[in-house]
Amino acid sequence: MAAFSFKRLGIILLATVAVLYVIACALLYFNQRSFIYRPVTSPQNLSSAFTTIESEGEKLRILTRTTGTSKALIYFGGNADDVSTYLPSFSEAFPDHNLFLVNYRGYGGSTGEPSEAALFADALAVYDNVSANYPKVSVIGRSLGSGVAVYLASVRQIESLILVTPYDSIENVGKKHLSIFPIGLLLKDKYDSASRVKDVSAKTLIILAESDRTIPRGNSESLISQFPAEQIRLKTLPETTHNSVVLSKGYLPLVRSFLND
Repeated sequence: MAAFSFKRLGIILLATVAVLYVIACALLYFNQRSFIYRPVTSPQNLSSAFTTIESEGEKLRILTRTTGTSKALIYFGGNADDVSTYLPSFSEAFPDHNLFLVNYRGYGGSTGEPSEAALFADALAVYDNVSANYPKVSVIGRSLGSGVAVYLASVRQIESLILVTPYDSIENVGKKHLSIFPIGLLLKDKYDSASRVKDVSAKTLIILAESDRTIPRGNSESLISQFPAEQIRLKTLPETTHNSVVLSKGYLPLVRSFLND
């Protein structure tokens, strides 16, 4: 009787664990975009000049600074970036570039809801609008935005590509952080940058943070390994984390030097 009771208890425990695991998978599946996208809806710098670009019926609020030159710089930020905070420092660092800082759908006054397909479509809409007036277009993508930037560079001709704390794919990053879940089956937005590198021809600068706990170093190195060595320049900024890398004194001078090469 005792053996039977322990066996029955074990079955009940296993069943409970299985049910809880399925519930956790369901919660992860239905809420995954709230982890990937964290929209900033109220920008700090509301006085910034902006251009509205339409994409698939949505209106994108693009922060702008024009100079009258032929060169443009498009910026795709991280998943919780308020891109308006970068406009003053970018304006000072890149005086000869027309600046276009993209608020993703649902971010900073742009309409719609973010997703991989939506952000890719918006990147094309922004590029096509910008390149119609400025023939020399360079692109910066940070963290989440690195996946958008790589996609854009794989389907459009750009001058220079700068990737800040990039990844090979969000799927692979998710597998590192949530290894007990079948991320490949659950994830809707995979941002597989590594598979697109073969179609990228732009000269590329990759900037890593020395102590990045958000994007594991292995995932950045996996992306880097897909580039021909002669195509890329790699720089790791010391004493920086995933979030503080953009505050490093060396960050903007490094980008400026690369753009002016």
